Amino acid sequence: MVCFGRWQAKFRSVSLRLGYIGNTCWAFLFFPVTRGSSILPLVGLTSESSIKYHIWLGHLSMILFCAHSIGFVIYWAMTNQMALMLEWSRDYVPNIAGEIAFILALAMWVTSFPRVRRKMFELFFYTHHLYTLYVFFYALHVGVAYFCMILPGVFLFLIDRYLRFLQSRHKARLISARLLPCGTFELNFSKSAGLIYNPTSILFVNVPTISKLQWHPFTVISNSHMEQDKLSIAIKSEGSWSQKLYKELSSSIDHLEVSTEGPYGPTSSPFLRHESLVMISGGSGITPFISIIREIIFQSTQPNCRIPRVLLISCFKNSSDLTMLDLFLPISDTSSDISQIQLQIEAYVTREKEQPLDDTQKLLQTIWFKPSPSDSPISAALGPNSWLWLGAIISSSLVMFLLFLGILTRFYIYPIDHNTNKIYNFTSRTLWDIFFVCVCIFIATSAIFLWQTRQNTFEGGQIQKMEVPTPTTSPGSWLYGADRELESLPYQSLVRATKVHFGMRPDLKRILFEYKGSDVGVLVCGPRKMRHEVARICSSGLAKNLHFESISFSW
Repeated sequence: MVCFGRWQAKFRSVSLRLGYIGNTCWAFLFFPVTRGSSILPLVGLTSESSIKYHIWLGHLSMILFCAHSIGFVIYWAMTNQMALMLEWSRDYVPNIAGEIAFILALAMWVTSFPRVRRKMFELFFYTHHLYTLYVFFYALHVGVAYFCMILPGVFLFLIDRYLRFLQSRHKARLISARLLPCGTFELNFSKSAGLIYNPTSILFVNVPTISKLQWHPFTVISNSHMEQDKLSIAIKSEGSWSQKLYKELSSSIDHLEVSTEGPYGPTSSPFLRHESLVMISGGSGITPFISIIREIIFQSTQPNCRIPRVLLISCFKNSSDLTMLDLFLPISDTSSDISQIQLQIEAYVTREKEQPLDDTQKLLQTIWFKPSPSDSPISAALGPNSWLWLGAIISSSLVMFLLFLGILTRFYIYPIDHNTNKIYNFTSRTLWDIFFVCVCIFIATSAIFLWQTRQNTFEGGQIQKMEVPTPTTSPGSWLYGADRELESLPYQSLVRATKVHFGMRPDLKRILFEYKGSDVGVLVCGPRKMRHEVARICSSGLAKNLHFESISFSW
């Protein structure tokens, strides 16, 4: 019996330690999904590129928590203590809180697997918002000491999430939309001149008339230096949400209510360091390269700036998709002289063997929207000096939290623990921690955000007053290319730089190995199969001048 008792104790000890290791994973779980993080740029990551680490940590922690939970159920069954499953201890770990947290986590985990997430995205999206209840019951289960282990990640995430909420309360000023024949469309927003972002940045968009809860990320294709008062994104109408938005834009509306979060992106433009760039895209994967080429165009106007020569290889299914190349030229009159850079575009149409007749081309349409007094230009949530103000929020809220917690412990909890025969309630300690965290974040973030909003109000008003009247309906539709009489020189430069191949796919291995240059940056954005093929070519060791980088927005 003694040996059996020791085995039971060891089994319980192993189950307990599995929970400790899972808690360690949770200490890092929230850092990758903190979009405005001050931590990710230090290690060269963006919110999009770091999501995979969140996924890996989530899977690992759930495997450990499953083993932890099942282990304790087995232990209670072996020792005839199944009644402990329903216990909410006053001075120790409340088991019911842990079981509720485990059920919530299990629901989030099951719906996050790729097969479920991609086929039933809305189920995954809404189920994942159970994280608020999960964190609450998880904290009650583990108590103050182990909750403090995961507190830094949770603290930063809550600040970021509340800032995103405050930013999304403002409706963005949508200027115009450009509908391309291929089903892709461009949305052009007004932005404050102080908002600076880098190529390949992401803007999250919500359209309440389609869904009040759904937010979708899209690539920013404009350049913050060339277009100081405008921000543009490109959207491919593939899913149900984007198809509904495309139909709504096509219905001759004169105003569309849109909320935004961001933009979020890298803190630098590392591709400029290469002597040459080979950019390979598939379908809508061309959109991040539009922002890169616009950045190169801008850098070409700067004195003593060395810019790389560029080869763009784009694969499209149909000839109508070639109209996505039209996005290289902004809809505004902003100068975009492609002839000033060494740009070569090789476009491949894989499903058509010859160019269709001109009369089969669909119409390209531009829509202008009425300005609304309630709309405002997109601006940084914390203004131009966002890093400084974010640091102020983090430090001030943390100091307030420690101060409130210290006062509570010294003048309320300590007397109960030491002057009476009672031990202060285990759950109440955790509830006080959660309450103080939320209150301090709310006070510090709201105060600084409102201060920055007041600073930006005057600038936004100036922008609205300076805007010239725009048509309230579409000025008309025209055949693709027919409108280019207004900007013939940029259009002619784009045509001269482009070569179209029908009924074939690019021989990527031959193109990359034959491309000359001592330092060639190879960027790829497209289907997984394409990214893996390019990665294999670059890592084969047969061409040492190739430096591979993948740009992926799918997870």
